[in-house]
Amino acid sequence: MRKNPLAHPADPTPNTGGARDTDSPGKAILCALAGGAVLTLNDGLVKSLAAEFPTGQVLAIRGMFIYFMIILFAIRMGGIHTAWQIRSWKGQTLRGFCVVGSSFCFVTGLSYLPLADAIAIAFAGPLFVTMLAPLMLGETVGWRRWAAVLVGFVGVLVIVRPGTTAFQWFAVFPLMASFLGGMRDLITRKVAAHETTVAVLFVTTTAVMTAGFSTWFFTDWVAVEWRHMKYFVGSGLLVGTAHYLLIEAFRLGEAALVSPFKYGNVLWAVLFGYLLFGDLPDAATLLGAVVVSLSGLYILHRERIRARDARKSRS
Repeated sequence: MRKNPLAHPADPTPNTGGARDTDSPGKAILCALAGGAVLTLNDGLVKSLAAEFPTGQVLAIRGMFIYFMIILFAIRMGGIHTAWQIRSWKGQTLRGFCVVGSSFCFVTGLSYLPLADAIAIAFAGPLFVTMLAPLMLGETVGWRRWAAVLVGFVGVLVIVRPGTTAFQWFAVFPLMASFLGGMRDLITRKVAAHETTVAVLFVTTTAVMTAGFSTWFFTDWVAVEWRHMKYFVGSGLLVGTAHYLLIEAFRLGEAALVSPFKYGNVLWAVLFGYLLFGDLPDAATLLGAVVVSLSGLYILHRERIRARDARKSRS
């Protein structure tokens, strides 16, 4: 199954209305790397905003600018009407709740943790997907993938270091974001064949923005000054640009080629964390990030083998 670049960090792809019309591995890799860089830069802007504004306010205002990108997507992919051509309301609703939860948790984590730490922990998402797949989809998970999950969570423990002076309770937020992201991915597997990319992005943005605006009733929103607007506008445009680049990556290349490059986002997080905030991860964080990334890559490798064997058995 192809992967959806509309989620952060990973998500199965909804149907875009047609098969991939070209195959250019080099361009696909460039789009994947550029998309990851742009998405991580957006996380840096969100971290800056979250230092001054409540999480709900950040997500609400940013969502308004993402709508401009949705309109451009819709025009390119068949017309604005494709945004509200929703066929699976139940699936989209459940997915929306997961996205709302993961977005709030991740942005909250970003406001307290270094950029590289938050993103490295969030890459535990594929581990949760593997754990939840037997329960939610009835899939069989072999011992190799279970072993990779165990090793991956050891990597998470290396990053968060519970029981030491380096431990921060706020690390729970990106971990919860990755858990909810895993549930989102599994729900998407069920609705992917029925929904367009634009419809999924429209529902996701609407759900997160609505939830964000609802926090106005019970949190103290901060007055937005003109100097802040460039960050909100920039974040919305960066998210839209990143999604476009990642969509192109999966259109131009096979998922097996493109998916591993998402783990390069950890390197981008280290770079932008240093340039924007002066943060450099310590050795334990880097080691944990490597362990989590390698575990995710191995799970991806085993899933590719399983899919290949399934195709052979059907032929």
